[in-house]
Amino acid sequence: MPARNAEATRTRILDAALAEFADRGFAGGRVDRVARAAETNVRMIYAYFGGKDALFDAALTSAIERMAAAVPPRPADLAAWAGDLFDFHGSDATTLRIALWAQLERPEAAAEPLDDYLAKVSAVTGASPLDAVDVLTFVYSLAQAWYLTPIGLLLSADGRDPRDPARVAAHREALVATVHRLTGK
Repeated sequence: MPARNAEATRTRILDAALAEFADRGFAGGRVDRVARAAETNVRMIYAYFGGKDALFDAALTSAIERMAAAVPPRPADLAAWAGDLFDFHGSDATTLRIALWAQLERPEAAAEPLDDYLAKVSAVTGASPLDAVDVLTFVYSLAQAWYLTPIGLLLSADGRDPRDPARVAAHREALVATVHRLTGK
């Protein structure tokens, strides 16, 4: 019998929880499905995370940390950073989906630690005549906009498939240009 690896089990649970909650949200997510997907049992989930609330929060935090590691903020070039965020969400909507579920069902879980926000805000201070919080909010929102816009609106714009690679590239270009105009960088 192979030796147990607590960290590997915890990682499998977290990965399974992220997939479950990104797909179904907090209310629709089931701990028993997470356990099956992680090839463990419900008891282990409660041992590692204490319950469904903490498991959701840990999955959300993990998603945000992964995004931050993959696309670290670049205060000196917010327009390029916005483009990178756009690409990140286009290649994997998991972080965006779980963050939206958190906003709807567990807004208290969606709050990054204050220190994280203060670090981001202080990094962009002076980037624009706008308040740094406004700048970050606009950049995040713009980077996610094409993925959150109703498909009917995107289709009605010109009848082209919004997932067409040329159209996606045009959206990205428009995003980067808009953030550049907004921030002057």
